[in-house]
Amino acid sequence: MDAVDRAIVNQLQGGFPICERPYAEAATNLGLTEDELMQRLDVLLGNGTLTRFGPMYHAERLGGALTLAAMQVPAEDFERVTEIVNRFPEVAHNYAREHAFNMWFVLATEKPERIEEAIGEIEKAAGYRVYNMPKLEEFYVGLRFTV
Repeated sequence: MDAVDRAIVNQLQGGFPICERPYAEAATNLGLTEDELMQRLDVLLGNGTLTRFGPMYHAERLGGALTLAAMQVPAEDFERVTEIVNRFPEVAHNYAREHAFNMWFVLATEKPERIEEAIGEIEKAAGYRVYNMPKLEEFYVGLRFTV
């Protein structure tokens, strides 16, 4: 990442304009053209620096559901399973932990019943059990990573 990419990531973590041309407005705030911003985002997504760029919706308020899920994946199979899990559009994010449950991810679905369906599909594709850990209480923690 160069300084411009870092500025993009740092600025856009704090929000994205809601207007007729949000990319143009975000680009102006960064000293870029709309096309430059979109091209840089495409490169950051394409090379894996960013794994996702888009809004985060409160699935439950929209009639859907979300849950935290965990898996125990042998180290030698972690990369393969990561690729499988990340192929599911319901996976909001996926991360590794140093723990017996070493893969954690969030599932967000349009319909509550899709949670169990997606878990079953992931288990079948990956060959490992998925532990469903639905939230009991919600807390908001703002988190930004300055790069």
